[in-house]
This record gives sequence, structure tokens and C-alpha cells, in this order.
Amino acid sequence: MLTQRPYEMMWVIISIAILILGVGTLLFQFRQSKKKPPAYAIKSAHASNKSVIYILIDSLLASAIDQGIAQKKLPALQFLIQRGQYYRDVVTSFPTMSVTIDSSLMTGTYPDQHYVPGLAWYDEDSERVINYGTGPMEVVRQGIPSVLEDAVIRLNREYLNAEVPTIYEELSHLGYTCGSINGLVYRGPVQHNMTIPFWMRMITSWPGHIQVKGPEWFSLGALTNPLRGKIQAPQSILHRLGLNDTYSVETLKHLIRTDRLPDFLYVYMPGMDKLLHKKGPSVLEGAIEADKKLQAVLEVFGSPEQALERAVFVISGDSGVSQIRQAQDRPIIHLHELLEEYNVLYPGKRVTAHTEIVLAVNETMAYVYSLKGTLSLRDIAQRLVGDSRMDFVAWKEDDWMVVAKNGQELRFKAAGEWTDAYQQKWTIEGRTEMLDLQLDETAREIRYGKYPDVLQRILGSLNSHKGRFLIVGAKPGYELVDRSSPTHKGGGAHGSLSLEESLIPLVIAGTDRKPSKLRLVDLKAYLIDLVTDQNKKQEIHHPPFNIDDPIAAQSGSISSEDQSNVHF
Repeated sequence: MLTQRPYEMMWVIISIAILILGVGTLLFQFRQSKKKPPAYAIKSAHASNKSVIYILIDSLLASAIDQGIAQKKLPALQFLIQRGQYYRDVVTSFPTMSVTIDSSLMTGTYPDQHYVPGLAWYDEDSERVINYGTGPMEVVRQGIPSVLEDAVIRLNREYLNAEVPTIYEELSHLGYTCGSINGLVYRGPVQHNMTIPFWMRMITSWPGHIQVKGPEWFSLGALTNPLRGKIQAPQSILHRLGLNDTYSVETLKHLIRTDRLPDFLYVYMPGMDKLLHKKGPSVLEGAIEADKKLQAVLEVFGSPEQALERAVFVISGDSGVSQIRQAQDRPIIHLHELLEEYNVLYPGKRVTAHTEIVLAVNETMAYVYSLKGTLSLRDIAQRLVGDSRMDFVAWKEDDWMVVAKNGQELRFKAAGEWTDAYQQKWTIEGRTEMLDLQLDETAREIRYGKYPDVLQRILGSLNSHKGRFLIVGAKPGYELVDRSSPTHKGGGAHGSLSLEESLIPLVIAGTDRKPSKLRLVDLKAYLIDLVTDQNKKQEIHHPPFNIDDPIAAQSGSISSEDQSNVHF
């Protein structure tokens, strides 16, 4: 499902804000200690069946798993793999950034349906860049209150397509209980109070409590902690307001000990990502630390063997990571310099009548927006592909997707006589070798090479939101930036379509049921099957999911008494 990722972003934002309002945290802790803890008795609706626990370990790589097991340093993952299934090549969403990936996982759709285009994108209606936290300088320039509101509230309430149900909404409609621990994409059918720390209220003008909609069990660090009084989510900056591996795992362990596991539980562990951004994909320490926490979870059941008797474990990464070259190799591509002949919006500034280009950079991928109808997307593309470090540029022409690379072009659109491995049909014209497409003329089949599911992933991105724009991808080893973007020279990055950034590992234990397709976008259907298949003998019949159902259709509301104090 960060660059700084949204969770990484939140503690960066908090770091900046706490320098100004540090004393507010202490006041908030004192006041919270006087309050009565809330009820938290959420339990599986089908107690005789296994719970399905999905643990997403941010930036977990198959290479790290393989290396760690070979060195006998990952006993928990080794146990689960030996007793279950292990896939090294699950195709993730695109852009390969956590907010888009999380949205694809939770909705079972690509961005053309869930409408969350990336960690940064330009909203044509509000004429501003939506940034969920790509880096500290960009957060400051976009405005801390704006970034906080986009990431914590608006993402689920406004930007995530209300007509596409999340796994929480769908399972709840079918009569099953769900839970989320530290998941940023959390929209569900049940109303919860989000408690806003004093210092955050001071910089956002938020009220003390905001009502949001999530699954039956919803824990988002100290903002929404149903176990207050049982497990204290840290308020401090050093512990990222509880948005960390320790709080995620301790909350999960408590639910196991008290027999409160819902039918489906999503657990997010963000700790590994920062390390890989700093040191690159070859580092193993993060996987070792995550494995220790997994081992502790398995032991809470009594033993790892007993854990598999009581639960199905699904563990995955969210995106791959490519190694960025060292500084002397010029790995940083300055997009604003390549487009210097245009009036490019400066980060944090308002769009004016003179603005021609807006950039929204997602590490190794970027959106480039043309705000003037007189500017040709093809002309802009030619200026970008002229840099030898650029991998591709793509844009829409009517219903065609056009990809330019190395002076060549490929055009494709949905529907046609060519079928890929996912039973998607296409019409294709031009140089197919650009995207490493292998065509079987006899069977009229497409085989993907180093760009997995590339046609659907490009189409999904180019149709994810309104506007005239291009998508740009850097070659592996290089990174795209605007004037205040973070860089990861000598470390790791992701965002684009390359094989290194597109494949994630998947470990499944506690069930013999296998996923039908190895794509993250197909895991929602698989997870629903895991939860519901165990209960088919009950022969409970439910009507089909209806997005007009008032329980499922609402993505959150603020109580009337608080509305006058909130500025969204």
C-alpha cells in the first residue's frame, strides 16, 4: 500500500508540528488519562471458524525472505511457508505507491475505478495538488493542515470512490465482522470517533472528535484506539502517534489473547519501509525485525501449530523497491528543468491564469499536467523522453493509450482480438517490444515480460482522474523530482512500472485454497472467499451488495455539534 508513505508522512508532519506545539501533546495525554476507556467487545460473528488475518509488511521483498530463510534468520516466515503457500511474483497496483496500492487491495480495483491516483496528484476541481505526504519539504509547502486533512479524512470520505465497496463494507453486508489496525484506507460501515490531539487541533482547526466510518474494529494509532486503558497508543513523536509496528502487533496480540478476533482483520506494519528507502532493497534488518514480531503473534495462540488451527494468515508486501544509483551517477531527474520553457507551478503556490504545467511526483513515477488546451501532450512528451534516464511517457488520445519510448510509439486500447493472461482483451498498434510484449499470432495471446500487466496498469492510471496529463516513468536506478521532492540517492525507491518495483511476495498459511490470479488487485475477492467459504454449509443467503445501502454508501460524517468547527 511510503515515499515517505502516508504513515511515514504522518510522523514527518508530526515532527514539524511538534516543534511548535510540543506542550500540547503532554496536555492531551493528561486529559486522556482521566477518561473512561471505551467498549471494545468486537468478536467474530462465526466463532467456530477461522479468522482471516492479513498482515501487510510495508516494502517486504521476496529477495529478503529468500535470503533470510537461507541464513535461518526468519523462523516465523519459514514456518508459514513450509506449512502453506509462497508466491514471489504477485503483481501490485500502479503507481507503486502505498495509498494507491492500499486502495486497490481494499476495493479490488485499479485507480480507474477507485479514483486514488497516487501519493501525489492534481485535483482539477479544487485546482490544487493533493499530497498525502511525499516528503517533509513538500508537506510544508503544501501546508500541514491540508496534507493532514487529505490523508486522514478526505482520502476515505471524498477521494476513494464511494460507488466501489471496500472489503469491510462488502463483508459486513454479508454478515461478517471486520477489523483494521493502522490501515490508512479504512472506509467501512460503522461510525467511530477519531480523537484529535490538542496540538493537531491547533494547526488544523479540527474539533476534539471527528466521526469517521470504518470496519467494526478500527484502530488508527492514538487517533482511534479502542483499547485505551488496555494498550496505550503512544502520543509521542518518537513513536509516530502509535502508527508503528509495535502498536500494530500489540493490538493484534491483545485481540488474540482475549478471543476478540473478527472474521477478517487487516494489520499494517510500516517499519521496514524507511530502512529500505535509506539503504536500498538488499538490506535484511527490517525483515528480521518484522519476523520477530510475527513469531510473537504466532506464540500468543499457544504455538505456531495452534495458530494455524485458529486462523488463516495472509502476509504480503505492497510494492517492490529498486536500487537508486549513487550521487555521482546523476540518478535524479529534475522534471522542472526538463520543462523549463513552460510556466511550471512552484510547489505550494496557487494555480494562476499563467500556469501551464503542474507536476505531481511519486518517486520514480510522476504525473505531468497540461493546464492549457493549446499545449500538445505529444510535444511535452518529446521533451521528457529526450532524457536518456527516462523509461517511458504515456498519455491518452481519445480512447487510445499512447506510450513513447526511445523515439518509438505504441498505441493500445481496451477490447479487441488480443487476450492477456488475465483474460483482458486489447487492441494494439505499434512497437510492442517497447513494453516487452510478446505476441502469439496463432493464439492471439499477449505475454508480459519485464512490465507485468502493463496495459491494464497504464490504462488504470491514465483514467484515474480528470485532466490532461502524462504519466512518466524513470528507468530503474533513477528517480524523478520537483523542486522540493525527497531523494533517495544510494537507497531505494518505487512508483513506476519496472519489474523490480512491481512484484511483491505473498505467504498464505492455514488454508489450502489458492488465489486464482497473482495480482494484488485480485486479492480482495480471494480474501472474501476465504472468509465466506468456511461458512457455506450454513446456507445463509444474502442479497447482492448494493452500494445504495445506507450502511455501505456513507463514507463518514461529522456530528452536527462539531460541524461549525471543522474546515474541510
